[in-house]
Amino acid sequence: MKVLRDILYKTGILEVIGSTSISVGQVCFDSREVSKGCLFVAIKGTLSDGHQYIHQAIEKGAQAVVCEIMPEERNEKITYIKVKDSQLALAYISTQFYDEPSNKLQLIGVTGTNGKTTTVTLLYNLFTSLGYKCGLLSTVKNMINGEVIPATHTTPDSLRLNQLLNEMVESGCSYCFMEVSSHATVQDRVTGLRFSGALFTNITHDHLDYHRTFNEYIKAKKKFFDQLDESAFALVNEDDKNSEVMIQNTKAKTKTFSLKSMSDFKGRVIENHFSGLHMSIDGNDIFCKLIGSFNAYNLLGVYSIAMMLGKEKLEVLTHLSKLSPVDGRFEYINSIKKNITGIIDYAHTPDALQNVLKTIKDIRTGNERVITVVGCGGDRDIQKRPLMAKIACDYSDQVILTSDNPRTEDPALILDQMQQGVPTTHLKKTLSIENRKEAIKTACILAETGDIILLAGKGHEKYQEIKGVRYPFDDKQMLVEMFHILEK
Repeated sequence: MKVLRDILYKTGILEVIGSTSISVGQVCFDSREVSKGCLFVAIKGTLSDGHQYIHQAIEKGAQAVVCEIMPEERNEKITYIKVKDSQLALAYISTQFYDEPSNKLQLIGVTGTNGKTTTVTLLYNLFTSLGYKCGLLSTVKNMINGEVIPATHTTPDSLRLNQLLNEMVESGCSYCFMEVSSHATVQDRVTGLRFSGALFTNITHDHLDYHRTFNEYIKAKKKFFDQLDESAFALVNEDDKNSEVMIQNTKAKTKTFSLKSMSDFKGRVIENHFSGLHMSIDGNDIFCKLIGSFNAYNLLGVYSIAMMLGKEKLEVLTHLSKLSPVDGRFEYINSIKKNITGIIDYAHTPDALQNVLKTIKDIRTGNERVITVVGCGGDRDIQKRPLMAKIACDYSDQVILTSDNPRTEDPALILDQMQQGVPTTHLKKTLSIENRKEAIKTACILAETGDIILLAGKGHEKYQEIKGVRYPFDDKQMLVEMFHILEK
């Protein structure tokens, strides 16, 4: 239980009707979750307006309401608090309700277009192997000291976020490694949290369905670094041209890492094979199980954070070399009899797809063919659809355009928009197969001894969303089944 007035710090109160000395036992912004003694925060969302459910929340037991617009009809037994921005108010209320959990552990945020999930997962695994109790907040899953908690968003809402951080504190966690999406910064999901450190991986074309312009997307990422305080550190990828923009107004201590430029933490790829990476990190040779230059950046970023957190260099490098690839991130399997290599990767942006295909190009001998199966998600940035198809064609011997998660869109329309990016010189090597299962099956049938099949876009996902319904679908499982059939 909390006294209402004690959790209203920084909420930007404009008007109060009723007493703020009452106790509240729960905070909600979804009227369906309201119970007796709750504080209900009415938020104007993209799909619905919480102000329309104030009466319903009160009927279910809410005894205080935070809103931007005061209801015309009010209950004299209810406390009403008018604020300028309910979403922002929820962030500060959540922080206070859970006793500022981010102050009780070291919270590290990772942002960027690509590499967030891999980086935070590697950090979690590294620090766990170093003997620390840790928390993880990622696209794939959330974890608290080894316990898996399903993830629904890249970054949870501010209420759920503080709840999870509080659970980590109660479990004795010393660190939490967290993905920070551009949506999260714009929607104030991370406002009010104290980050000990932040890392910027890179920024490329993505989420323009939401941010509208690339400049707005950059500003959304930059906002995260602008909110860091003097006690925090900010690590940026010096090889990305936007890295300086990210930290130009930050109060945090800034450091850089790179593979190509002068930087505070320096790495270099010596050899790159399907068996892993041979790297030099700050002058020390290390062999890692991960593959590709994009993973070299991820590993270097992880190492840099460990150094900023005061860990011993050789111990970190030793444990880093033992880390396994993250599910659905350049994960590969082999068809033994036909010697076909299947690669499953979450690459769903032009840059990520190009990185994966460039890595395959660097590793291949040149005698095998690369068959790429790729789609684009519905209700998302349509500008990247022709770019994805073009990149697939530029780096592949055979391309099969197919469905990803069409969501509410017509998958045939998505394929038509992707097809517009296929150069006329590559039309003969490009197929469009709407059904993803059939597309994967076709790729396996077309593959010959030694060939490489890339399934791009879905990675770790275990579903396919069609017309608002999520159906079970696993790229890796599908590929394993197809390989098994072919080898009979």
